[in-house]
Order: sequence, then C-alpha cells, then structure tokens
Amino acid sequence: MTLPSLFGDGELPEELSVAELNRRARDAVEGEFGGAVFVRGELVEFKIWRSGHWYFTLRDADASVRCMLWKQQAAGVLKRHGQPPSDGMEVLVRGRPSLWEEKGEYRLTASDIIPTELLGAKAQELERVRAALTADGLLDPARKRSLPPFARRIAVVTSPDGAALRDIIIVARNRWSAVEIVVVGAQVQGEGAATSLARALGLVNRIDGVELCIVGRGGGAKGDLDAFNAEQVCRALAAVRVPTISAVGHETDVSLSDLVADARAATPSAAAEMAVPDGAAVVQRVDGFGVRLAAGLRRRTRVAEERLVRTGDRLQGALARLIEARRSRVERVAAQLDALSPLRVLARGYSVAQDDDGRVLSHAADFSSGRPFRLRVSDGTVPARAE
Repeated sequence: MTLPSLFGDGELPEELSVAELNRRARDAVEGEFGGAVFVRGELVEFKIWRSGHWYFTLRDADASVRCMLWKQQAAGVLKRHGQPPSDGMEVLVRGRPSLWEEKGEYRLTASDIIPTELLGAKAQELERVRAALTADGLLDPARKRSLPPFARRIAVVTSPDGAALRDIIIVARNRWSAVEIVVVGAQVQGEGAATSLARALGLVNRIDGVELCIVGRGGGAKGDLDAFNAEQVCRALAAVRVPTISAVGHETDVSLSDLVADARAATPSAAAEMAVPDGAAVVQRVDGFGVRLAAGLRRRTRVAEERLVRTGDRLQGALARLIEARRSRVERVAAQLDALSPLRVLARGYSVAQDDDGRVLSHAADFSSGRPFRLRVSDGTVPARAE
C-alpha cells in the first residue's frame, strides 16, 4: 500500500528517520530548559567506567533520571571534594537535560556534583534496618550455620517466571541429579514484593524434608533489589529452620539478605553450585578412595606376609633347637640308664638267681636243697638246682 492510500487525500505527515526524530527530540529537550539546571535527589547505582566517565541515577520518591559526568568534570569534583560520591547520598547535581541520540535515551549530562551531606530517604531506611538487625544479632557471623554436604530436598524462593529459577534448576540437575527442588513462588520486585517474600520464606518451614533454602533473584538495577533489604524479609530469612543461601542481583551487589543468610552466592547459578555437590567430582573422589584403599590393603597384606614368613622362620629355628635339645637330653638319659642297667653288670661276668616267678634269690637261705631256679646271665638264662 502507498502512503496516500493509507492516509486518504489529506496532507501527508512528515516522514522522519530515527536519527532525525531523536535529533529533534534532543533539540526540544535542550531548548525547553535553555541551559544548566540544579537537581536535588538521592544518588544511586554509581559507577566509574574504565574511560573515567561517571554514570549514576538521581531519584526522589516519585521519579528517577539517568545521569552521566564526563571524565574532565569528574576530575574537578574529586579535586573539590576529595572522593567520589557513594550510593545513598543526597546530592545537588548541576547539568543540562539532554537526549542521547544513538540510544534515544533521556538523561542529565552533569557538570558538577555537590554533596548535601545528607542521606536519602531509602539510604536512611537501609541504615535503620541494618542497625535493628545488628542489635538483634542477626548479622553476627557466629550464628551462621554450615550448609549440608548432600542436601536431598532444596526449597527455592524466587519468581517462578524469572531466569534465576531456570539457572538454579539447570545447574543443580547437571551437578547432582538426585536432588529434589521445591519452588516457593514469590514476587521479587515492585510494590508488595517484601510481603510476598516474607510469606514465602515462612512457608519453607512448613515443607517436610527440606534441608536447604535458596532465596534470590537475577540481576537488575539496585532499586529492583529493595525488597531484599526490607526488615520483614530479613527477619523471615533468619527464622528459616534450615541453612539458607542468599543469591540476590549481580556479583557486586550486596543486600541485607546476603548478610543475614548463612551463605551468600554472587549469582543464582553460584548458589546452586554451593547447594549441591558435583556428581562427577564425587565419583572421581570415591574412585580415588578405592584405589588408595586397595593400595593400602596390598601394602598391609605384603607387610603381614613378610611378618608371617619371618615368624615362620623363627618358629622353625626354635623348634629345631628345641628338638635337638630334647634329643640330646634323651641320649644323656639313655646313656645313664644303660650304665645303670643290670644287663651291663651281667655283661661283666655276673649272674642273678631267680625263682619261677622272677623274684631274685639273694640269700643263702633261699636255696634249699634240691630247689630248682634259673640263673640269669648276660645272654640268657640257665636252668639250675641247689645241691
């Protein structure tokens, strides 16, 4: 279809390129203000890029605006104030409202930042909550519990639709397929998020068999993480009956929930790695134990065998010596018996008179006239009779 057919016979609207549209919008914004303005607000999401430029957000209770400060102006701020501003400070920013044509983004190009030495409302609330939690000992490192090495059922408190849940499930399943994951859905940002998170954490205590709890969400602007700094969420997290892991935002973001939890993970994926062991590493470690155990048993068996051989040699030697000693003793006793034997006396020419019952006749009265007897000599007996 042609433009005239789309808009009828009336005057055609002006056709613009994207670049022309953004250029005119920038001219309109800059022309409306005509020059520099001073804007008071709470400074958050402050970052210094490698180029030296500063990027931050200025906000109040109702709105926020992205800001940037060129490297040259940043050097002037550092020279006047000694250090860059930090998140939560109330500042007065001098700058020109403009529009970044390449991205079509409205922003305030700052030329100076003047701290008012006051904390913004959200920073004041954050400090109040931190002080309350500290007073109750909930930030004390001594209360932190150890994570179970082989958790069988894990509760995950996060948005059911977020990328954080998907990352946790994928990493956990790949590392330890036997783990059971129970998802407790909650709103993680916006109005009502703190109440939703606190309620979900309370439900974890009612789930049987849960051994570990992960609470968190994926990255986002610092303002999106406010629910995890809420006092009711921190207290609900502290009341969970099992060890907890907090995984909120990016690696550089630290919330009060991170400080209350038993362990902090930089990302949801890192939380899953902390929660379950690496199955391949466990199998490799068990195999290593088996190899070392077998080697240890072989060494012990070899040592025992060597000891048995040495013991057998010593026992055999001891038995041989004992038998030889007994043989020598028997030979000595045999020689003594042989020396005392009556046969040895008979062999020297003596004889012994015995009656029919074998009794020795040793007196003359035993030989009555005509009595028969036997005369024992060295090589036998001789029949005899007394005359």
